[in-house]
Amino acid sequence: MTTKTSGSGSLPVLLLLTSVELLVFLEVSIVNVALPALGAALTLGPAGLAWVVNAYQLTFGGFQLIAGRVVDVLGRRRMFRAGVALFTGASLLAGLAPDAGTLLTARALQGIAAAVVVPAELALLTALFTDPAAHRRAFAVWSSMAAAGAGAGVALGGVLTQAVGWPWIFLINVPIGVAALIAAPRILPADPAVDRASVLPRLNVTGALTGTGFLLASVLLAAELPGRGMDAITATAGVAAVLLGAAFAADQRRHRAPILPPQLLALPGMRAGAVANALVGASHVPAFVLVSMLLQEGMGYSAMAAGFAVLPIAAINMTVARTALPHAVRRFGHRAVLAAGMALVAAGTAGLALGLHPGASYASAVLPASILFAAGLPAVFVSATAPALTAVPGEHTGSASGVLNTAQRLGAALGLTALTLLATHWTARHGGPADPRALSDGLRLGLAGAAALAAVGVIAALIMLPRAGAGAAGAGPDRRTTAPATGRQHTSAGPAAGTETTDGETR
Repeated sequence: MTTKTSGSGSLPVLLLLTSVELLVFLEVSIVNVALPALGAALTLGPAGLAWVVNAYQLTFGGFQLIAGRVVDVLGRRRMFRAGVALFTGASLLAGLAPDAGTLLTARALQGIAAAVVVPAELALLTALFTDPAAHRRAFAVWSSMAAAGAGAGVALGGVLTQAVGWPWIFLINVPIGVAALIAAPRILPADPAVDRASVLPRLNVTGALTGTGFLLASVLLAAELPGRGMDAITATAGVAAVLLGAAFAADQRRHRAPILPPQLLALPGMRAGAVANALVGASHVPAFVLVSMLLQEGMGYSAMAAGFAVLPIAAINMTVARTALPHAVRRFGHRAVLAAGMALVAAGTAGLALGLHPGASYASAVLPASILFAAGLPAVFVSATAPALTAVPGEHTGSASGVLNTAQRLGAALGLTALTLLATHWTARHGGPADPRALSDGLRLGLAGAAALAAVGVIAALIMLPRAGAGAAGAGPDRRTTAPATGRQHTSAGPAAGTETTDGETR
């Protein structure tokens, strides 16, 4: 029996959606500490171990756009359950993998599943938590889970690998996934029936193939360029990205049901959200990677100690998200909160760039800057995403969330590539990687670059997002927008507070 929901949503729904969000983002970083054990068990060299990470990142980033459109066409709950089922099965396969090929296949399947789950859960959050206060709380918890997953994954991976073995970094997902699959049909509203004859035309298969191919080639190029340089693989990926991108753009202009509806990017809030998400990804993901490398290679931390060193980031951002963030959004609006969050991320990252050097203490160099960084993360996740999703028509929330998450994944890949190349170039010119000081200074320069990207995010937030009360709801969702092509007003807020839904539509 499906639980009826109102615009205030419900605690079980929020726990279900955000728990799955935590799993998805744990898998971004949980493998890092386990890589040596994986290499020894499955006879994987450095290149193969890199693909244990990249197989997930590549498919997670590459399939977001088509997954978002599929959510809109086939239904939010339906695709959430499909994504969780695939993620759970792929996690089981990874944990039981007898060889490297099976593990890499399972990691790719995990990434595809994550690409489906994230747009589905964001569409569900946007549709079910329409009451302004509930909306703020729901997105605050969602943002804390995303940031906590990225921050806690390294520490959890170290504990599981040392205590029970590397397979459990994947097997831990299985019971949680099974529980989510059991709970979903009981507490999430059912989707409307699907007209099967209209599915393929509405999915825009040509656009899906060219768009996904473009994203896969782009993420592959970004992931491999720092280590390989320009060789046959990266050159092929670059050419493929250009050709497939051009084909995708041409297809979207012609198709009557494009996978990336032009009215989405015509909305100022959507454009601002895409830019903000790209800058969020380009600044915070490289910061995590570079800090982990600096702690281990510049300050002599073990892998597990480095993981626990960044664990306060997860605790602090969850606390901020649950306490201060909803009140800040209500009081100041998303524009101010996003700008303030990006400023805190910039300040924290700059503090880490200045303070992390051989001989520096944890209490004075790592912890204070980490607190600033952690306080800013939930603010940027919420305020780069929520305003855009509440500005689009309800039937396009899946596509919109796919665009936003694609922007963040691409921003992360491109930012990490650029900043890694910057750090490597500096190190090579000032003594090489064998010189601890040159290596440390190069990584610190990369962190300074991440701080600069976050500072650009402050400017973008102030320029691109309207002030609260000036056409964008700073305090909660107001999903009435003006269609760019027609000038007509349409309402797509989902159920208003106090109305009941049983099938995802307002009664």
